[in-house]
Amino acid sequence: MQKILIIAPSWVGDCMLMQPMLRRLHQRHPGVRVDVLAPPWTEKLLRQMPEVGDVIINPFPHGMFGLFARRRLGLQLRASAYDQAIVLPNSWKSALVPVYARIPLRTGFSGEMRYGLLNDARRLDKKRWPLMVERFAYLAEDANADIVRPLPAPVLPTGDAQRTAILSKFGLTLDKPVAVFCPGAEYGPAKRWPPHYYAELAQYLRAQGYAIWLIGSPKDKEVADKIIALGNEPCHNLCGVTDLREAINLLACADLVVSNDSGLMHIAAALDRPMLAIFGSSSPQFTPPLSDKAQVLKLDIDCSPCFKRECPLGHFNCMIKLTPKDVARHITLQTRK
Repeated sequence: MQKILIIAPSWVGDCMLMQPMLRRLHQRHPGVRVDVLAPPWTEKLLRQMPEVGDVIINPFPHGMFGLFARRRLGLQLRASAYDQAIVLPNSWKSALVPVYARIPLRTGFSGEMRYGLLNDARRLDKKRWPLMVERFAYLAEDANADIVRPLPAPVLPTGDAQRTAILSKFGLTLDKPVAVFCPGAEYGPAKRWPPHYYAELAQYLRAQGYAIWLIGSPKDKEVADKIIALGNEPCHNLCGVTDLREAINLLACADLVVSNDSGLMHIAAALDRPMLAIFGSSSPQFTPPLSDKAQVLKLDIDCSPCFKRECPLGHFNCMIKLTPKDVARHITLQTRK
């Protein structure tokens, strides 16, 4: 049996976007086992993917070099006898573990002068593969091959029993249509639609009979508290309360998702939920939500996308000028029978 180790990205959304690559590896190599070395905060997402055999926790925080610790991990992985490693991050240090693990074929893009570490180093043609999902998919192919189009969209399976148990745990019901707001974005504030805009949209949807659930990490709890404090006391603030597996299953219940460009946006797309995806400093030309049910809302102003964590000009017009009324116009209201 062929065995492949994936060195995963650090971001939840990027991990979701690598799923078509995982699926392609199974198509090309029937019976293959694909394990993933990944940060702990992505583990529960990866365990929801049927393409993943095992998740090995990557213990190295962002920016940590840890040469001797990487060597120890690589030595531990030698016994697994992987045939290939595919290294998705572009850093030099991310390619060290496969070398220490003596994995014979080590594939990845040739960033940060990694030719000595990768023996299947690929040149990244950004014009040929403008989307991140395409770049990942290319690494599942032979070096001289192109990706197989059309690429399948990411898909996350969930089960009715699991969803029912999680709804019960949090005291939630589906007697009303559910709008899930994902008001956070790990990368920085330039990707976040303002809390008072979310609050106004919540009031509009509540008036139309919706229940509002706010989902995110513990870092998003303060933003969600502000949304609720602005006249939305009946809303459910689940930020920081759920783990990622629970958040996935609650998103699967949504009749509408309103999200910033974030990991939860990509998860909602993989769950094929109706969604309004709000973009500001980032670009849907690089990491769009991959679902026919997702609408991208973005203002084409001169300074956007800037890809900055905070607005470098101080006005934040890419988000401020996209008003709640503008967003509400794109909503198709649902009812529960």
